[in-house]
Amino acid sequence: MRQLIRNFLILLVVFLIIAGVLSSFTSPFEKRQTVGIGELVKKIEQGEVKKITVEGDTVNADLANGETVTAKKEPVESMSELLKNYGVDPALMRGLSLEVQERSGIAFWISAIAPFLLPFILISLFIWIMMRQVQGANQRAMSFGESRAREMQAGDKRQQVTFKDVAGAREAKQELQEVVEFLRTPKKFTELGAKIPKGVLLVGPPGVGKTLLARAIAGEASVPFFHISGSEFVEMFVGVGASRVRDLFRRAKKSAPCIVFIDELDAVGRQRGAGLGGSHDEREQTLNQILVEMDGFEPNAGIVVVAATNRPDVLDFALLRPGRFDRRVMIELPDIRDRHEILDIHSKGKPLTADVNLRKVAERTPGFSGADIANMFNEAAILAARRNKKKISQEEMFQSIEKVMLGPERKSHILSDEEKHITAYHEAGHAVVAHQLPHSDPVHKVSIISRGQAGGYTLKLPEEDRHLKSYSEFLDELAVLLAGFMVEKEVFGEVTTGATSDLKRATKLARQMVTEYGMSEALGPRTFGEHEELIFLGREITEQRDYSEKVAEAIDKEVSKFIHQASVTAHAVIGKSRSKLEEIASTLLEKETLEREAFDAIMGPRPARAKAKT
Repeated sequence: MRQLIRNFLILLVVFLIIAGVLSSFTSPFEKRQTVGIGELVKKIEQGEVKKITVEGDTVNADLANGETVTAKKEPVESMSELLKNYGVDPALMRGLSLEVQERSGIAFWISAIAPFLLPFILISLFIWIMMRQVQGANQRAMSFGESRAREMQAGDKRQQVTFKDVAGAREAKQELQEVVEFLRTPKKFTELGAKIPKGVLLVGPPGVGKTLLARAIAGEASVPFFHISGSEFVEMFVGVGASRVRDLFRRAKKSAPCIVFIDELDAVGRQRGAGLGGSHDEREQTLNQILVEMDGFEPNAGIVVVAATNRPDVLDFALLRPGRFDRRVMIELPDIRDRHEILDIHSKGKPLTADVNLRKVAERTPGFSGADIANMFNEAAILAARRNKKKISQEEMFQSIEKVMLGPERKSHILSDEEKHITAYHEAGHAVVAHQLPHSDPVHKVSIISRGQAGGYTLKLPEEDRHLKSYSEFLDELAVLLAGFMVEKEVFGEVTTGATSDLKRATKLARQMVTEYGMSEALGPRTFGEHEELIFLGREITEQRDYSEKVAEAIDKEVSKFIHQASVTAHAVIGKSRSKLEEIASTLLEKETLEREAFDAIMGPRPARAKAKT
């Protein structure tokens, strides 16, 4: 529709231009009064006419007062015969200056040809535009199977990213740096008999910087770089994806040595014949073509395929074998040192106040990916701008962390006095039990201001990054989760729906301790159940039982045992620290928020954590 309107406007403009050109020849530049022949004869008899000029059927008369009038006569009748027919005195006619002019060549030809030429030009122009459209449609149809990959030429400085711009991921950068050096100076490796890797698979959770690392490869390597998403191969027509794969590698061969980057490889690399949600002819043909191009009958010398995915478990085994993706580079969530470096990068160009301590910010962001940290920094800048500040302070940084973790503050979510009272004691129970148990993470903040779906929250953060969790830490975590429930029961004599989320998390954690972590003494060190994930009309996780109903009953008993043990622990801590609990709750009711310093001042020092036996 848009193209049709565009063509119509083009034809309209052309028509107006031609009409304007013709009007310049047919219309005189000076405005003249038009009179009839009778009136012109009357002016001649009165002696007002000095000169008459005849041009075809047009009669121009110059009057004595300097004006010019125009009249029309019959084309076949001469001016002399016309005046005789009107009875003009011959003597008067002899004293009249009469001049007959032939029409100019260009004006004559234009006036003669224009009525026939103009429609011909318009029709020819319309046919030409329509033929161009048809030709363009044919070209688009022929290019349907061409690759949509974007090419970045070697040395392109626009939006260039290097390894210096990527914080953390040291091992990943080292692996990729070897690929870059192999492409730059292959002789250094070939002299030792080494072969260039055919494929590098970047694996890691979302947001850790897989695509950013691929961009850094493009910035570091002085070779052409082709990048495309896995979803751009697949179309509703079978064979188009395979055709685009062939075209992509054909272009890459012409530019070798080069790098081909395929983002979200799992879009086309899923296991073939996986059943519901996993079988698709177009996707499987595309995958087959990728397998052949990477390691088939014809070698692809000088082409390195780099791919990224956060779902390596669903990839086809033929794709992961050596000779196709020779290297699998794991990119994990950043630790505290990496988060500090990422914060340093994102702080460039942002005005910060003197009180901003990026180390403390890094300590408060365990489990954050690089994308989460970038989002957190952006939220802090937005919050500072909303407050009409010129610089970002530590307060905005901490509040943006909570916003990313829990959601925005819901100050409009006003609780009644009774609900506020219950929430204050509930959160105070979490905080007090977490503080008194040695294997729990320290409390950094307690608040009864609603955030996201939480009516209040207790922010606990580890003092250092840990990759392993012990049995004692799980037991203390269960006690902290059940503390709010136990406080409501102890103080108010009944429980509310505010503990629903805590109970779900506690039940799930206790079941994981039994079925996944082998922490049940009664059932022994084994796992129970095999979990499979099916993608069909949504996401569905199924469990295949590898145990009997009798064992299932024993699992339920062990889960209940862990829950009961944690409840007893939480009840005992609350009983010992009842005065502290009351003080924390009353402070929350007054101030709504307690930071770590104020909380520790009320609670005192934490019990020391017992050292692990070696």
